[in-house]
This record gives sequence, structure tokens and C-alpha cells, in this order.
Amino acid sequence: MSDLYLGLMSGTSLDGIDAALVDFSGPQMRLVAAQCTPFSAELRAELLALQAPGPQELHRAALAGNALADAYAACVANLLTAAQLPAQQIAAIGMHGQTVRHQPTQGYTLQLGNASRLAELSGISVVSDFRSRDIAAGGQGAPLVPAFHHAVFGDSRQDRLLINIGGIANVTTLPAQGAIRGWDTGPGNVLMDGWIARHQGQAYDAGGSWAAGGRLIAELLRHLLAESYFDLPPPKSTGRDLFDMAWLDTQLAGAEYASQDVQATLLEFTAQSIVQSCRHAGQHAHTAYVCGGGAHNAVLMRRLGELLQAEVMTTQALGLDPDWVEACAFAWLARQCRLGLPGNLPAVTGARGLRVLGAMHQA
Repeated sequence: MSDLYLGLMSGTSLDGIDAALVDFSGPQMRLVAAQCTPFSAELRAELLALQAPGPQELHRAALAGNALADAYAACVANLLTAAQLPAQQIAAIGMHGQTVRHQPTQGYTLQLGNASRLAELSGISVVSDFRSRDIAAGGQGAPLVPAFHHAVFGDSRQDRLLINIGGIANVTTLPAQGAIRGWDTGPGNVLMDGWIARHQGQAYDAGGSWAAGGRLIAELLRHLLAESYFDLPPPKSTGRDLFDMAWLDTQLAGAEYASQDVQATLLEFTAQSIVQSCRHAGQHAHTAYVCGGGAHNAVLMRRLGELLQAEVMTTQALGLDPDWVEACAFAWLARQCRLGLPGNLPAVTGARGLRVLGAMHQA
């Protein structure tokens, strides 16, 4: 039985598809190959538009799911060509899909992506719909990566804190002894990316350089941190359903601030919301490891270290490039499903118990 799995992740930032080919045959997981494929401008625009209600959205969502499957299939083919491996050697693909609604309190979550189409195009079995079973068991269906973090990064000799900063940020506590916990802290890059796109025409603030030239707006920061989500105890999860540009515009209504100062404040908002969430949960690790796109924001990384009063580094220090952690996680989740093993942590999601996550679409 092959122990090679492919993980596909396209997250809240809507910047493209992260693909990771992972070998689980040895005592430690090994990343064989990885690549990022940007979305076309048309597909990104449609996925962004589908984050909110609109005309003929069911029809458009179905078409977008097909387009995603086509993009995923091309990404898989390119990665296997680069790795010089045939599709027949891959046990399964873990396809997260693109989240367009996340409403666990209403009993559902929705990720676009036609898994059957991907299985047909790639010739590889596909595991998808990872979140629904956890929600059916009373959980949040998110975050799902803490179980993977525990399996790959846990250490019985050291308390560790894992911080994933994608569009939305989430943390995983990995104590040397005791229960693993994890939750979404709030915005990661989503507001910073949206703001710089609006005012500078850039997809993201490279290194945090634009924010670094701005001045903190204290009253705006207080207003942003007053969002009631931050007072909720874990387990909790969030997404663009709450934190989007419309939310930010509501917070800014009637105010006139310099756009660069707003960017500086949004960076501080991301940093403080992460750190305050950790403190409220009683988490005090000596070392924090960051993954996701936020790991490349030097200003944000430095600010996290100052606020946490801890050493902050990327997961590269633990042997895994921060850009590929989430894609690897969905390869791992696909393997868990195929082997009939649980993929959730009830202490993280709030589910009634351990559950096998995902639905298999045989090639």
C-alpha cells in the first residue's frame, strides 16, 4: 500500500493553490515536493464574490467548484511531473476546497471544489469535505490543523505554541504534558491584504514594509479589538463570514485616517488579537513557531515576539517550510480517513468525540 499522499489547500487569502506531496512511510513525515499555483484573476474574483450572497449563487458556486477541480487537477499533474511520479503511486489526494461559508452554529460549512471531477481528471482517489462530520458531532469543524500539529511538531520535553497566520489566524498549544488546544484567533492577513490591495494595488504587504512606515491609530485599534468574537472562549472558529472588508469599512465609518496608518494599525491588530487570545487561554510557551503567509511578514513576526515575550521563529526550525504546513496537514488528514483513523481533536473543535473526517471519492 502506497504511503504517498497529496494535500491541496486554498485558504482564506484566496491567493492560490498550495500543493504538497508527502511520504508517510518512514518514522517521520517527509515532504517530497511542493508548489504554489496562483489563481487566475477571473477565478479569484469569482471566489471572492461568492463569499457573500449574490445573484444565481448556487449555479455560480457549482461552476466555480468545477473550475477549482480543473485547477487542482492541473496543479497535481504539474507536481507529479516535477517529482517524476505516476498518479498510480499516490494513495489519495486530500482536497480542502475553498471555504465560502462557515456557519457551525447553524450546523453547516461549505467548501467549493468538485472532488469527483478531480478524481476523474487526476486518476487518484480524493478525500474531501473534512469539516462536516465534526460539525455533525457538535463541533466547530475548525481549526483542523491542530491534530496534525500534534502529530508532527509535538514534543514531550517542551511546551510549544504553533501560530498559523493565513487569511485567518489560528493557534495550537502543544504542551509537553496535557491536552492540546487550538482555536481561530481572528484576522491574520485578510484585512491587511484587502487594505493594501485597495490603496496600493498590491496583493500583500511584502515584509510588512508599508505598515512599518505608518503610525498606530490607538483609537482605531481599541475599536477593532472590541469585536465580541475575541471575548468568546474556545472552542471557536471564524472566517470571512465575519472578518472581511465590509466589516472593516463598518469599523472605519465616519473616520478619516491616512491609509498607511490604517495598515500599521491592522498589523498591530493582528498581532494583539493573536497574543491576547493566547493570554486569555492561559497559554505561556517559551517558544512560538509560525507558519502560513504571515511568517514572511518580518514586522509582524518581530511584533509577535515583543508581545509574547517569547522566541518566535518559523516552522522551518522544526524541519517543515512554513509555506507548506497546511497543505501537508490535508495530506495527513486524507491518510487518516483512508486508514479509518480520527482526524479531529474534540478539545479543539468541541465535537462530542473523535471522528474519522472526510468523504472518499474513489478514482
